[in-house]
Amino acid sequence: MEIYGFCAPGFESLYDDFAHNFRHCGDNGAAVAVHQHGELIVSLWAGSADRDARVPYTEDTLANVFSSSKGVLAVLAMQQVGEGRLDLDRPVAEYWPEFAAKGKEKVTARQLLCHRAGLVAFREKVADSLIYDWEEACARVAATEPWWTPGSHQGYAPFFYGWSVGGLVERVAGVPLRQLYRDALASPLELDGGFGAHGHRSTRIADVGPLKQPLPELRENAVGRAIKEDRNGPVAQAFTNPVSLMMGTNGEDWRGALIPAANGHFSARDLAAIYGDLAAEQPSLLSPELIAEAAREQSCGRDAILQADVSFGCGFIRSGKAADLRFGGSQGFGHPGAGGSVGFADPEQGIGFGYVTTRMGQSLFMDRRAVSLVERLYGLL
Repeated sequence: MEIYGFCAPGFESLYDDFAHNFRHCGDNGAAVAVHQHGELIVSLWAGSADRDARVPYTEDTLANVFSSSKGVLAVLAMQQVGEGRLDLDRPVAEYWPEFAAKGKEKVTARQLLCHRAGLVAFREKVADSLIYDWEEACARVAATEPWWTPGSHQGYAPFFYGWSVGGLVERVAGVPLRQLYRDALASPLELDGGFGAHGHRSTRIADVGPLKQPLPELRENAVGRAIKEDRNGPVAQAFTNPVSLMMGTNGEDWRGALIPAANGHFSARDLAAIYGDLAAEQPSLLSPELIAEAAREQSCGRDAILQADVSFGCGFIRSGKAADLRFGGSQGFGHPGAGGSVGFADPEQGIGFGYVTTRMGQSLFMDRRAVSLVERLYGLL
């Protein structure tokens, strides 16, 4: 396997760990990038972007990063706070009147961002095609009853996060979400990808698929067990209603849709650039005060959907002690995605990290591929 790209002096051994992921951990197409203090110090890529191994993976190849998309959406939401259009502690219904339905009249933007709104899944069976209709999905989410009293406890919203937070951001900004992303993030940082797969700076799109040999888990993934135990409960409904949420991720319907909690298509360079800016001494995307607020613990504990202990900021998962949630130092924050992709910021070290893969593992958070790269990186700092 030929590895392309570069490592700055002192970081060359990251090359070996990246190559190890291809030789021993099932990577078939992947990239890793690292910013430090505003400079790109690592950018490596290798493998193929298609299932037939005919199309080479490149530095600007876009791969579906699934829930790593949520951190990008969180930046857009916090930018609206910085511009005075959104108050985190005011009811969402003041900006989006229809959202007040079914007992949500007091749900705040902060509760949506830190997964304390109780709004995690549809209660009734919905059509598979719903997720491809942005306006209808947002309307249905606004009309949905929470699964528990908002604010009472934490429950991660795998897909609802994108429609609830994205719908709110679109209304307070007064422009379509994709346009806002282009103007506020993609253009300033010259990003390769964005929400959905099309209309971006790069047109190189990778196919994703499962790892041929699953990696040993770093922790028990209790989500699958919870789904089997209660097919009608909030965990099962959050991930499988509709079933199209778990299928068709290489299809044109998925790639063309706006599903901002799950269908972001980014390069590793994109994620490293976004989080590198948030970790910089003089960030351009958000003020230092807003970054501190976004990274501050807003909610923590046993998550009702993830079935694990997680600490949330405003739209970001905070660095923890476990290896699969260790985003650098204690002040780190970011977001992993299903399958193994991850982006995070570590303000203490000025690090922005991005890893993107086409071979999906089964870990709940980061898996051994990303963890090995992160551990090697921090061993070199």
